[in-house]
Amino acid sequence: MATLYTAEARVTGGRAGQARSSDGILDVKLGTPKEMGGPGGATNPEQLFAAGYAACFGSAVEYVAKQKQITIGAIEINSRVALNKDESGFGLGVELIAKIAGVDRATAESLIAQAHQVCPYSRSIRNNVDVKLTVA
Repeated sequence: MATLYTAEARVTGGRAGQARSSDGILDVKLGTPKEMGGPGGATNPEQLFAAGYAACFGSAVEYVAKQKQITIGAIEINSRVALNKDESGFGLGVELIAKIAGVDRATAESLIAQAHQVCPYSRSIRNNVDVKLTVA
């Protein structure tokens, strides 16, 4: 597989630190959410993953639609990333809720199913993270 782009980021302080991309465009304070006993008030790894996955998945939907020559309108992907814990440790759960203007429900469901096969995030976590796909 040919590398098209490599993102670089440095995090200091772990979950309660600072994340900065090598180009400085991303520069965010990290914090533990109140729901996990932290102070809140800052972004966290799950939010960053949710945003990245939603953006990538939306592009995958556009890619599939173009390949299938299906005209679509605006795409909105809402993502939920849960941090879960069991006896063996921590894991993630994901739900992607898609709104695709200009197509019927069956077409939208087909597009997101196909996007799930080509999206780099989906491919990378396949068989490792439960992902629920929903059309809104």
